[in-house]
Amino acid sequence: VQLQASGGGLVQVGGSLRLPCAAYGRTFSRYLMSWFRQAPGKQREFVAGISWNGDSTDYADSVKGRFTISRDNAKNTVYLQMNSLRPDDTAVYYCAGDPNVTVGDFEEMNEYEYWGQGTLVTVSS
Repeated sequence: VQLQASGGGLVQVGGSLRLPCAAYGRTFSRYLMSWFRQAPGKQREFVAGISWNGDSTDYADSVKGRFTISRDNAKNTVYLQMNSLRPDDTAVYYCAGDPNVTVGDFEEMNEYEYWGQGTLVTVSS
């Protein structure tokens, strides 16, 4: 499967963005999907994950209550709705997917085989 993330841009503190990640090929609906991010000078970190049917989700503590992950399997797309954005949310955001990652391993970056190219989110104060 090929993943294409988009929707990034410049937003002011407190603003919102929605990042879509479109999947092409294979059976997207069976893939657990997640979002990761990498801020300048920092390691890539887990943001949010969703099971193949949407029944299970997980979030990093830093985004709980502000970000929401969802998916539309009919459209082969996973979304990250980001609200109340803060300057420390500035990063390149990557979507990742894999049919073999389990719900308990959302945060295990090395388990994901498929990655999108990343989309830059900049939050200005």
